[in-house]
Amino acid sequence: MLHTRCARVVSLVFNGSSLINRRLPPGRMSALERVISNNQAAEELLRSLQEEFKALKNEKAIRRIEELKVENDALRKQVEAARQKLIALETKNGKKQIPVPGQKDAVDVSPVVVKVEKVEQPAAPQKAEGKPQKEKKPKKEKPAAEGKAAAAPAGGAPAAEEPPIDVGRLDMRVGKIVEVSRHPDADALYLEKIDVGEPNPRTIISGLVRFVPIEEMQNRMVVVLCNLKPAKMRGILSEGMVMCASTPEKVEVLAPPAGSVPGDLVHVEGYPRVPDAVMNPKKKIFETVAPDLHTDGQLVACYKEGAFVVPGKGQVLSQTLKNVAVK
Repeated sequence: MLHTRCARVVSLVFNGSSLINRRLPPGRMSALERVISNNQAAEELLRSLQEEFKALKNEKAIRRIEELKVENDALRKQVEAARQKLIALETKNGKKQIPVPGQKDAVDVSPVVVKVEKVEQPAAPQKAEGKPQKEKKPKKEKPAAEGKAAAAPAGGAPAAEEPPIDVGRLDMRVGKIVEVSRHPDADALYLEKIDVGEPNPRTIISGLVRFVPIEEMQNRMVVVLCNLKPAKMRGILSEGMVMCASTPEKVEVLAPPAGSVPGDLVHVEGYPRVPDAVMNPKKKIFETVAPDLHTDGQLVACYKEGAFVVPGKGQVLSQTLKNVAVK
């Protein structure tokens, strides 16, 4: 039917063209009459085309509705088969079925009988003269003394001990500055986007404007402390800290070893790496560790006597600052 109507539309187009050209012989009509005649023929042709296209559109919609009805019937059968299978499994396992109002299929709703044995209560002990003794109240347990370890949880597994507060609790990683600009509301701060091996770069704010030119910050490899609690600095959230060797007069960005890539983990020799997801500010973990972060006489960044290293690639270094604080 659809092909027949399409052929009809094409036929109307060709016939209409002939009608326009042959309405009146060119030699027997004026130019104005030809224009009027052709205009009328064109309007008739347009009306015929509009009717044909409308019929085609209706036929296509009706056919699509029929296709959707067939698909819906198939889906309904699949859903009903799955429902019946679920009911059978639940009934087999003794699960009580409750009928839904208006549901056609009957469902077995026979109650599940549970046998409960009666437990006899022991008689209250009596005194010699036959009077029952007063029931003693259970003693209240005293709360555990403050500072003592909590009782082990049910199942006998002891509570996990918190690691000691040292540099192993710091999540330091190699990062690459992929974008840097001046903070819009603070002249002394850089606003950086740093790739630390995560799906998206982190936004980190650093007070390095006075010490490092902006062109030296772009695409620079750095060491980032990643598990500080994010904090706003002049209205923008900072998600970490760039580690630097520092004196009051000079600051140098620590340099990862050659061959490092964003996301490489920075370890400290002699201290197992067990970083918190986010350091709790109330525990003052970084404040406890910070006094022992420094560079040694060979420019190596250290915690106490342990060097910062990227395993298999080398040590983390400052450029020129020896025996100064790292922060």
